[in-house]
Amino acid sequence: MTALRPERESDTSYGQQSYGARGAFEEWSGGETYGVSPQSQPQQPYASYEPVPEETYLPPADEETVALRIPDPPPETGGSTTGSAGSSASRQDGPAHGGRAARRKAAKRRHGRHGGASDTPSGSHAAHAGRGTGTGSPSRAPLSRVEARRQARARKPGAAVVASRAIGEVFITTGVLMLLFVTYQLWWTNVRAHAQAGQEASSLQNDWASGKRNPGAFEPGQGFAILHIPKLDVVVPIAEGTSSKGVLDRGMVGHYAEGALKTAMPGDKSGNFGLAGHRNTHGEPFRYINKLAPGDPIVVETQDEYFVYKMASILPVTSPSNTSVLNPVPTGSGFTKPGRYITLTTCTPEFTSKYRMIVWGKMVEERPRSKGKPDALVS
Repeated sequence: MTALRPERESDTSYGQQSYGARGAFEEWSGGETYGVSPQSQPQQPYASYEPVPEETYLPPADEETVALRIPDPPPETGGSTTGSAGSSASRQDGPAHGGRAARRKAAKRRHGRHGGASDTPSGSHAAHAGRGTGTGSPSRAPLSRVEARRQARARKPGAAVVASRAIGEVFITTGVLMLLFVTYQLWWTNVRAHAQAGQEASSLQNDWASGKRNPGAFEPGQGFAILHIPKLDVVVPIAEGTSSKGVLDRGMVGHYAEGALKTAMPGDKSGNFGLAGHRNTHGEPFRYINKLAPGDPIVVETQDEYFVYKMASILPVTSPSNTSVLNPVPTGSGFTKPGRYITLTTCTPEFTSKYRMIVWGKMVEERPRSKGKPDALVS
């Protein structure tokens, strides 16, 4: 029978505590319990004990055992390197049975003898490992001198590349030079011209105060008067002549006083006082004369007098060869009879010298310096 029963001293034998299966112990010990004779043992039918399957009693695998074992099958040679998915997984990723020696062999098959690439590297990873570490796939053989020279020549830029680089450098250099030139023209020339014109105006004022200069003939480039345009905040010296280098580029206004273009002086009882000046760069004193409106004052200051003109008319565009605008009775001004006139000429459009712009004025007041400044300069 298989019912539970209380424990007795005869039941606590070494064999019963170790296995708990009586039939199996008797089978191992020859039917005798240690220290107990067969006659003293209670007779129980063997049918009441179910035998334990034999494989459950195999001793556990001992990693350090030196017992004989069936060797692992050798790696497959030839055919597919990867094999089936199941065999590859069981050979490389599955647990290694048979102890430490078997696991070492499996590790060597997977990673190489010194931890290198796997036996079956795949794709570009294997090729990269072979090139980078010298293991896996074989590395490329060193180049010969001829091949090395050939590759060095191939890496050198060709004539087209050298030419394109040279052209690019020329363009860059040209661009930098143009930028510097524009900066010089639009900024530095004005700075320098304003300084020169201011110095000339101060010199004139000092000479007039000390009596060093007397009215009369003036040498080319010599300053003799000061032009005031209150609306444009212009105060600039007037010099004899219209040369670019000696007069206009120094920030001054030039008087037409040479050859066929000779014009009257402000103190003359009749005539046209003609002036020229830059509209852009070199002080640009006439840049905004197009903003003058009829009636705006234009004042010429000399050593002894102030001559006040009122703006009368403007000719926006005319040819540079139209010298009739400087006639004693200027053509196109609207004046019909002799008088005391002033003519301002400059280039147009801005930053070009293709055409000329003309502004005319008529004298309305002649005031001695002893009486003080005219109202146009006081207000």
